[in-house]
Amino acid sequence: MRDDPAAAAPSDNTETATPMRRRKAHIRASNEAHLLACAEAVFAERGLEGASTAMIAERAGLPKANLHYYFPTKLALYKRVLEDLFEDWHRAANSFEDSDDPAEAISGYVRAKMELSRRRPLGSKVWANEIIHGAEHMQDILAQRVKPWFDTRVQVIDAWIARGQLAPIDAQTLMYLIWSTTQHYADFEAQIRALSGKRALTQKAFAERTEEVVQLVLRACGVASPSVREGDPGD
Repeated sequence: MRDDPAAAAPSDNTETATPMRRRKAHIRASNEAHLLACAEAVFAERGLEGASTAMIAERAGLPKANLHYYFPTKLALYKRVLEDLFEDWHRAANSFEDSDDPAEAISGYVRAKMELSRRRPLGSKVWANEIIHGAEHMQDILAQRVKPWFDTRVQVIDAWIARGQLAPIDAQTLMYLIWSTTQHYADFEAQIRALSGKRALTQKAFAERTEEVVQLVLRACGVASPSVREGDPGD
């Protein structure tokens, strides 16, 4: 019996369908990322109440209907911005898994958080504004995402303290110190510009501030930076 040409069609369609699905998924992800970035900017400027989906769609250069295709409500879009920011901050803490050395892990975390403040200041402002107003719209994120993650970091720090690798400090206070210091460079950027008399920190100046913050945090922990311990020739 001859092979039926029609029977081979579904296989051909399957082969062509996979790249097409990937392309559609890529387009969707790209569109969502663009809308999230525009929403982040508008929410940072206007807050949740002052923002509208029309403003966000206009910023994105898309019809309002296109925005609602991806995000049915303004609140859904707002919460997605908060969740997306948390994911960035969550990845910043990978240094706790990447190194058993407290100085390396903590300095890596501080640098990652400072870089996020430089790269994504508007998102930090959205998060801070929501917290300041009572965190009404992110209780689920705080309870289900932030707290379990936070508790694991505290346990790691407490273990280092118990082994005598860090000074006897309160782990929660240390985490709050890191958050408040690093996010200050995003949330209070206007104040920093005013007090420094500069329009904005250059990338080089920001890198210098980052290293200063790293050293301050490590001294608070009672440990030397890895470069100092290794006898960095520049020291």
